Amino acid sequence: MASIFTRIVNGEIPCYKIAEDERFLAFLDVNPLVKGHTLVIPKKEQDYLFDLENDDFLDLQLFAKNVAVNLKAHIPCKRIGVAVIGLEVPHAHIHLIPINSIDDMNFSREKLKLAPDVLKELASKLAN
Repeated sequence: MASIFTRIVNGEIPCYKIAEDERFLAFLDVNPLVKGHTLVIPKKEQDYLFDLENDDFLDLQLFAKNVAVNLKAHIPCKRIGVAVIGLEVPHAHIHLIPINSIDDMNFSREKLKLAPDVLKELASKLAN
């Protein structure tokens, strides 16, 4: 069964896309820790990040770096935090999170509930 991220890649589930190329996709997390929380994925489904082929892994990191630079330019924050947990969705992904303190990356805290129009406007602002 395809992961939810594969279903997003295939257009079966909509997303708030901010960057895409032929191999990778970045979109806003709909249950973000903070405004601008972004997920970066390979389009090819692979459960575990460290099972990616070396070239795919390195290229995903470079793609994520470009997305992070863009996030930092548009979202007021001290840094863009990076997290890889890999348990919540069986599809390799990287969390890019605008942070001002370490608590901004606390995955146990309550997630934000942003209205669809807010997410759509933010995605439009971040799209590159």
